[in-house]
Amino acid sequence: MFPSDVTKDRRFVESLSRGLNVLRAFGEGSVTLGNQEIARITQLPKATVSRMTFTLTTLGYLSYNARLEKYQLSAGVLALGHTYVSNLRVRQLARPYMDEFARLNNTSIGLTCRDRFHMIYVENRLPPEASLLRMEIGLKLPMATTAAGRAYCASLQEDERQQLLDALAESYGEALWPEKRAGLEQAVRDYQQHGFCLSLGDWDRNVNTAGVPITLADGNTMALTCAAPSYLVPQEKIRDDIAHQLVILAGDIQSLGS
Repeated sequence: MFPSDVTKDRRFVESLSRGLNVLRAFGEGSVTLGNQEIARITQLPKATVSRMTFTLTTLGYLSYNARLEKYQLSAGVLALGHTYVSNLRVRQLARPYMDEFARLNNTSIGLTCRDRFHMIYVENRLPPEASLLRMEIGLKLPMATTAAGRAYCASLQEDERQQLLDALAESYGEALWPEKRAGLEQAVRDYQQHGFCLSLGDWDRNVNTAGVPITLADGNTMALTCAAPSYLVPQEKIRDDIAHQLVILAGDIQSLGS
């Protein structure tokens, strides 16, 4: 999950890493998980998981359901996430521009940031009359098949991108990876040529999306994406018109956050 040179660094705290992996397990499984399920997801020994869940429950990051004999995320995790999103200045500055883009193009438009092999929504705006494609803040998107993930990947320096591709290859396995890799490689070419990446039915066959990376003043990279059902906005409209508008908006938002 992490490069070996990082995990071998004496500053790397293995126990803290394991505790955070236990929390992340709830994004991979159901809302409630038992120790055995967490051990399967995290590949940690069950005894280690038991100690971690006890500690995290004591600290208020997990709560225990005695009837089900399972754990779920508690308010402590919500408080951390809320603090992060609330303090994300670019999200607040970009909101009126995103609202106008959504209104003019009849698409949803969102800001996402990376979480390991996923991108997470930190903002999503919709056209005034739309009820489709409502992406809740905190929703996780796969890196390889979404315009958000592809845009993030395409923005990386070549050595960083290769590290990510190697990790994704291991995660997907030999059977699934060739198709995922082809989509990512095409996204890099699209970004280099046009400044945007596409996912035209690759993540959801009924949804067309475009994505553009945004690098903030603090050096962090996010992805600005727009999405619409294919029956409302066909591929040609996304590729030949809306994606180019998204590139301009991304530049404007990037300057706001600098």
